Amino acid sequence: MLRVIAMQQTGVYQLVCTFNNGIVKTVNFADHWDAFSGPIFQCLRDPEFFETVILPPDSETIEWPNGADVAAEFLFNIGETIVSQQTDPVLSEMMG
Repeated sequence: MLRVIAMQQTGVYQLVCTFNNGIVKTVNFADHWDAFSGPIFQCLRDPEFFETVILPPDSETIEWPNGADVAAEFLFNIGETIVSQQTDPVLSEMMG
């Protein structure tokens, strides 16, 4: 099962997520607002609220205080790879 194991906000509506498969991706939510429907996601468009994103220790993905969360698989699919086993020989060695 794919999980987000680390997350850092790097810009407005932008996160860097590290996944349990060793791949690190930049996720730009501004490019994907159409995928987020429903009232729970509307407040994510407020930059100040977006910044309240967290990765709880007992969770597999990111979430916000209002209960909104985004599946790790979705984040993985929309993200741009910045580190992978193919681009990082040390990571490739660690992941076997």
